[in-house]
Amino acid sequence: MRHSRTSAFASARSPAPTGAGGGLLSARDLAAAWILVVLIAVPAWVLTIGQARDMGVEPGTMGMALPLFLLLWVTMTAAMMLPSMAPVAITWARGIGRQSSGWTRTVRTVEFVGGYLLVWTTFGLLAYAALALTGGLVDDRPDAARWIGAASFLLAGLYQLGPLKYVCLRHCRDPMSHLVRYAGFRPPARDLRVGVHHGAYCVGCCAGLMVVLLPLGVMNVAAMAGLAVVIFVEKLWSHGPLLGRVVGVVLLVLAVLAPFQDWLLPGLEGAMPSMDDMDDMDGHG
Repeated sequence: MRHSRTSAFASARSPAPTGAGGGLLSARDLAAAWILVVLIAVPAWVLTIGQARDMGVEPGTMGMALPLFLLLWVTMTAAMMLPSMAPVAITWARGIGRQSSGWTRTVRTVEFVGGYLLVWTTFGLLAYAALALTGGLVDDRPDAARWIGAASFLLAGLYQLGPLKYVCLRHCRDPMSHLVRYAGFRPPARDLRVGVHHGAYCVGCCAGLMVVLLPLGVMNVAAMAGLAVVIFVEKLWSHGPLLGRVVGVVLLVLAVLAPFQDWLLPGLEGAMPSMDDMDDMDGHG
């Protein structure tokens, strides 16, 4: 009994949710769990890339109705976020698996992931509203696109360097103390509540980065892949917080450059007059 309590306490302090250096999961369990993650994430990426090729990169909501946008948003979120949140899901599934049958463990894990995606769906509602607002603005005033892009990079950079980012990142990097507390949650919908709680921290960790999809394009596959790598490394690499700050500084630099560099704004490009056109307009004026 004393040994099990000591192990549990050590697990709670583990610096990595998969137990790097702490042995929370056996190599076999870890391999099986990551195979499952791949089986989910790869189809999500295939669907996302297919939709992106069909739709291209355009300003605003690209004419999508809200239900279609949310469907694509959840698919994109699964592609980008599941690899980085997999250690938490793996650890939680391992914990509930000790008290549940295989089928029950699967259902509870799906419930956990569902709660996680529910939070990102809610964030998708805010993203849709922002895209609709900026899309309407650049339709009326195409020259505003550059300043919208600059403001997006500025907001993202400031958020990356702000305190809320690192409160949430600390949770995502070392969630074991929270998972121990989650074990005290009672049914019904215990695993759903855990997923929602962790999802809220994940949104807080990644919200700034997701803002850059406004100037880069929501369906920009290269941008999504780059952000997914940054998010993954931030959460799982020992120097992840340092990377987050470096990315924040880079985004502030891009905010300064954006009004003068159209290539930084592919997601707004279709709405913008070229720099030559703007010079001609000034000349005529």
